[in-house]
Amino acid sequence: MSKRTDFLEHLAGVPLFAALSRKELGLIAKRGEDVSVGEGKVLCSEGEMGHQYFVIITGTARVSRRGRKVTDIGPGQGFGELSLLSRAPRNATVTALSDMEVVVLGQREFAGLIDDVPGFARKLLSAMAGRVREADAKSVQ
Repeated sequence: MSKRTDFLEHLAGVPLFAALSRKELGLIAKRGEDVSVGEGKVLCSEGEMGHQYFVIITGTARVSRRGRKVTDIGPGQGFGELSLLSRAPRNATVTALSDMEVVVLGQREFAGLIDDVPGFARKLLSAMAGRVREADAKSVQ
């Protein structure tokens, strides 16, 4: 199996991309960069302007705000879309808890996917709605 085929298989396993066709996954693979990240690496920092969206292929990361743990995330989960959509500073810091493989989409690539791949926009909105519901439920507790 080629590296490109392996990469497409990884992307197909990510819930955000699961409903996309092989052709649409190919567009993401062309636009996204497959990056290896070492344990302890800060992927994004709270308060800084965001320029990238990340999808975790392997490994785990910690999400924290004001130095306090919010949650841990792993394969199939993504982060960073809020700052790309609203051009606002990051609202959390994300740090690798293990060695990781991530797909990174820059601002231009992310916007292109939203414009060119309707399934991506729908899945993104659904994932964001789920995160809002989850945050709302936690604030009531």
